Amino acid sequence: MRLPPCVLLLLGLAEALREAGASGLLELSLGKFRNVLLNQTNPVEAVIRNIASNVTVVIFQVHAQQNSVVISFDKNPSANSSGTGVDKGLISILRPQQSVCTWYLRSLDANQVLSTAISIPYMEKDPIPGGCNLEFDLEVDPNIYLDYTLVDIHIKFAPANLGYARGANPPACDSGTGQNSRWRLRYDVYQYFLPENNLSEMVLMSHIRKMSEVQSIKANGVKMLTLTTDDKTNVYFSSLPGQGVIYNVIVWDPLWNTSAAYIPVHTYACSFVDLVDNCSSLSKLSTKIFFTVLAVLGLFTCFFGHRFWKTDLFFMGFIITGFFSFVFITRVTGLGYDVRLILTAVAGIIGGLLLVASWWRFGSVLLCMLLIGLVLGFLFSSVVFFTPLGDYRVFRDDVVFWVTFSSIALMIPVLFVGCPRILNLLACGIIGSYSVVLAIACYIYTSLAYITLDLLRRILNDYFSRAYTNVPFQTNDFIILAVWIMLALSGVTVQLRRERSEVPFPPHPYLIWKREKERRSTNILDPSHHIRPLRERIHSKLLQIKELFQKEQPAGERTPLLL
Repeated sequence: MRLPPCVLLLLGLAEALREAGASGLLELSLGKFRNVLLNQTNPVEAVIRNIASNVTVVIFQVHAQQNSVVISFDKNPSANSSGTGVDKGLISILRPQQSVCTWYLRSLDANQVLSTAISIPYMEKDPIPGGCNLEFDLEVDPNIYLDYTLVDIHIKFAPANLGYARGANPPACDSGTGQNSRWRLRYDVYQYFLPENNLSEMVLMSHIRKMSEVQSIKANGVKMLTLTTDDKTNVYFSSLPGQGVIYNVIVWDPLWNTSAAYIPVHTYACSFVDLVDNCSSLSKLSTKIFFTVLAVLGLFTCFFGHRFWKTDLFFMGFIITGFFSFVFITRVTGLGYDVRLILTAVAGIIGGLLLVASWWRFGSVLLCMLLIGLVLGFLFSSVVFFTPLGDYRVFRDDVVFWVTFSSIALMIPVLFVGCPRILNLLACGIIGSYSVVLAIACYIYTSLAYITLDLLRRILNDYFSRAYTNVPFQTNDFIILAVWIMLALSGVTVQLRRERSEVPFPPHPYLIWKREKERRSTNILDPSHHIRPLRERIHSKLLQIKELFQKEQPAGERTPLLL
């Protein structure tokens, strides 16, 4: 039977208290995880005994969800002998005959912090993560450093060195670039997503174990890219606020076919402590209102858009004008998000009304269908780049990306140029139902929202092209994808059956109005011919209303009737 998260947390806390003990001593075994409760005042001493003689390096690491911990070689930590963070570790280069290693742990928070710790051994032929560090404080630094924004996540790490025996001198990091130097090493960057909509501390502790050792990383993680020593040891990923993700790097020595793992690092790309826009409530109220209203209009368009042609035009015009207005306002001004969203809504309404007015005046079905086809092509092209195809290195180049994107988008109106009604039915069903997906994303995390959001990020941020845009696809996403497909198919089918006996598009409204006006002015037998113009009728009504408020005037002398 699966226990609730709260019970698992209590069991983890009890285990941590039992293992740490009242004395603050934590006995560890190589390759075994241990939960431990840390506090600010009493450091925990972590000890590993009876280390085998063939082990040359031990990497000790500790992980917490949101509160930083301090790990050091000494009780009084210094900058070059300690690390501070939520995912930190130290590497111990063993001396000859050494069989015991000791580290010290404490938290920076006044409250107790639940963490998990592990020590991983490596042999003399295994590469040493961070062995050629020239950037960070530690002499040998196996840590991965992570920072994030709402747009992207940046990880960086120190280059590795070749392994060596106990007591020997480490290979020089800058002795050459041949096959006998560290330049032969390769770095595989892995990504692992935590369960969606789950911010549980114990869930993180259980899953980070899958990304700590080489074999489990390969079995559970997704390899995103491989770096050579010629490449910079930093990588960018698209940010997924509220979605937990773990990163790690495996350094591989192709000569000895040996590998070692850096220390995994995790992020939710959001804050747990902020009162507003924290990890539990990411969507702003303005965003929820905007996309909920858009979803209602989109759902109506999905099932009735072709029959209510002007509503369909308004919806598509709102999308086109709103999208480009948001891009323009964000690029040009420094206004706050809520103000930008209000201006976007106003611009979208104006754009929708203008498209309806242009249809009424000019009646060009071809122009309207070109715009609607471009909206559908835009979404289709976004879906193509939402797949793993979008992470191909060739699309890092903006010219290649935008030429390919535009070609795919233009392909849709070109393919359906001979059957505009089918194109409009598909646009109503697919785009209208996708607006429902965007509204759902305001309340429940779903990766499907990033179909268009990642494209918007690329337009608004000059350096987003360097980010890998892989996203999780889990149970929620499959359910919402099924809802999207069901709504789209239902909308297209219902409209296709209802409109199959009707004319493809309504006639030109301006010509109809003009023809009716001419008919009324020339046909005296038409009753409408004898109807006065609208201006005269309004003027007459106003005079009648005015007379109601006037006092009755005397009409001369009145004499009583004489009997």
